[in-house]
Amino acid sequence: MSSPVRRGVVRREQLFDGLVELLLAEGFAHLTLDDLAARLHCSKRTLYALAESKEQLVRAAVVHFFRAATARVEAALAAVDDPAARVDAYLGAVATELGAVSARFFDDVAGFPPAAEVYERNTRAAARRVQDLVIAGVAAGAFRAVHPEFVADVVTGAMVRIQQRRVAAATGLDDAAAYAQLAELLLHGISRRR
Repeated sequence: MSSPVRRGVVRREQLFDGLVELLLAEGFAHLTLDDLAARLHCSKRTLYALAESKEQLVRAAVVHFFRAATARVEAALAAVDDPAARVDAYLGAVATELGAVSARFFDDVAGFPPAAEVYERNTRAAARRVQDLVIAGVAAGAFRAVHPEFVADVVTGAMVRIQQRRVAAATGLDDAAAYAQLAELLLHGISRRR
């Protein structure tokens, strides 16, 4: 039999998972705490136990999403050894994670500074991860002798533009498709196979 503390932790995770699923599908700007409580089949009091306001609840849900997504992306990366395949696997896994997210959610995140800050921080961490992968690929001789910091700066710029919804506005690509295109562009640009 599980303890009350353990059941509370499990219930909290279930609520956050449900909240994340709801927000990813529908966005959040139009939802009230009453709406969220009704949709999650809980009381507003239960939601207030998770966070003190809708704004804090949304930010916590965005953090929850990116934490889980990062773990899945890293797990996908761990299964690959070839340097080029690692870059492709990493950006492909990011695209997969973002593929399940609605445009409305991204628009709401872009318009809500606390959530936008979380997305931006995760975008910058992802760009650093790509830089590390490029550095490792150059060192292994799998990539041309490119300037890894420059490549990372270009990738960061593209990733930030994706995160800020500027790529979607300019091209019509959703975030997942933009990441897939970025992977294609990056790998063709640095690959030795020409």
